[in-house]
Amino acid sequence: MKRSALPLLALTVCLSLNGAVFARAAAAPAKANPAVVDSLGLLERAVGKDSTKWDNLYRLGMMYLDRDKPDNAVKVLMKASKVKPGNVPTLVNLGAAYDAMGQARTAQDAYRKALTLSPGDTIATCRLASSLYSVNDYTGAMELLRATIAANPRAYCAWFTMGVAFADAGIYTEAIRSWKKVVEIAPSSPEAISAKESIDVLQRVLQTKSQ
Repeated sequence: MKRSALPLLALTVCLSLNGAVFARAAAAPAKANPAVVDSLGLLERAVGKDSTKWDNLYRLGMMYLDRDKPDNAVKVLMKASKVKPGNVPTLVNLGAAYDAMGQARTAQDAYRKALTLSPGDTIATCRLASSLYSVNDYTGAMELLRATIAANPRAYCAWFTMGVAFADAGIYTEAIRSWKKVVEIAPSSPEAISAKESIDVLQRVLQTKSQ
């Protein structure tokens, strides 16, 4: 699958938050919310006083990810992983932090550990597929996504990620079909909102080409 040079206006990536998935648009970061900044400071102080509580470590790691501070997230999530070894959400988000730092191979190790502990976990699978795709292992990524969908046809994160891959490769009709599945399966999910926006973009591209 050859990648297209055409950037997608609504290109998104999946991350996990407390075992669920949310989509973050690849756009300029939002303005800082004073309440969020204050919460970050409170958590930092709490962890500074006691770094043995997994809940605080995990929440702080997630907040660092949300604030685009993956290096800080890695440090905190590593501590969380030591406090609660084998916790799947911790491993998945640790992988997400490594991916955000451009350390795909280390990220993939974290996702694979998560999948060893929880085989078939769709979030870990989608993150692993996205990471493989980012290092040009297109075949491995697509095989993983197809296997996930075959085992669980309602794995909308896999459909979403597959749509991104198809769109990036310039196979727009298949991208639209994949994203329509996301809307069909999970119409109220953040992925569905991003999928609808991406469908609109690609349909305008296809309409322009047909004129």
